[in-house]
Amino acid sequence: MSGFLEELLGEKLVTGGGEEVDVHSLSARGISLLGLYFGCSLSAPCAQLSASLAAFYGRLRGDAAAGPGAGAGPGPGAGAAAEPEPRRRLEIVFVSSDQDQRQWQDFVRDMPWLALPYKEKHRKLKLWNKYRISNIPSLIFLDATTGKVVCRNGLLVIRDDPEGLEFPWGPKPFREVIAGPLLRNNGQSLESSSLEGSHVGVYFSAHWCPPCRSLTRVLVESYRKIKEAGQKFEIIFVSADRSEDSFKQYFSEMPWLAVPYTDEARRSRLNRLYGIQDSEDDGESEAAKQLIQPIAEKIIAKYKAKEEEAPLLFFVAGEDDMTDSLRDYTNLPEAAPLLTILDMSARAKYVMDVEEITPAIVEAFVNDFLAEKLKPEPI
Repeated sequence: MSGFLEELLGEKLVTGGGEEVDVHSLSARGISLLGLYFGCSLSAPCAQLSASLAAFYGRLRGDAAAGPGAGAGPGPGAGAAAEPEPRRRLEIVFVSSDQDQRQWQDFVRDMPWLALPYKEKHRKLKLWNKYRISNIPSLIFLDATTGKVVCRNGLLVIRDDPEGLEFPWGPKPFREVIAGPLLRNNGQSLESSSLEGSHVGVYFSAHWCPPCRSLTRVLVESYRKIKEAGQKFEIIFVSADRSEDSFKQYFSEMPWLAVPYTDEARRSRLNRLYGIQDSEDDGESEAAKQLIQPIAEKIIAKYKAKEEEAPLLFFVAGEDDMTDSLRDYTNLPEAAPLLTILDMSARAKYVMDVEEITPAIVEAFVNDFLAEKLKPEPI
């Protein structure tokens, strides 16, 4: 085991207190599951995860308190200790993207697990690339002996199994994970066991995701052709919608089955089984920015040429507390894609809910507002 771990992590790790720990000592401690926690001190979500992960880590390892360095290194006589209780075979290593050593030190100081040394920048980059980490925080679990990825979305593990009762969170058979009732959009229900002998596609999608909505239209046609050909084939929709109303609206467009929206545990287990990570804010926001930016620049330049202040400020709403508060305050629907112009001084809003946002639709919406052709709704 130590050979793989040393190749992956190098020879030394550090505790929150700055003490060095030999990587090969993890073998003597009987570590069987390795968690790689990718994050950064400047990220508020990472700070929130660190707090919940510390409590989770302490419960699993049976530590009296998950304080700095707790359980981070082998204690006296660890090599001769009895076989550790299964859940104590977990260790976590923090893999940072910090560019400032002092900020990194302040962040890892409160971590009860281990960290790659700050100077190991090249090794950190290799790990980020190896496991295709695209958003933070991310937590993946590896088999410490083989290096095989056991669970790609450890954040769901913390949420769904806070006591570690399902340790070591390895993949379960699809038949077991999907077991239970499935729905059609007409309200009909049938058991998953009825799909025995069929080819099954699992469709992870959401109403708020423009590329998903485009794909759904294409998928509906393909699905109908396959069914008309008499093939034993079914699709199961696993929703990542923000509300049950959005789920129902989106599911009404689909001729296949779905996991009930209220069955959050089963939806989460399917996400874990296939390594689905909800990166809605990253993908959706970036695409929206690229779409809106040229239009915003055009409008701003037009008014700047007249030495006038632009009448609009442009922004893309993400998944954060400020956006949630603004959505609640203005009573905006959960649906997306959604174009909105807010006139806070007049306590008015202008809303356009469309199947797909295109540059032409955005430009027409903005121009109609500037020409006072849009009908306001009260906030």
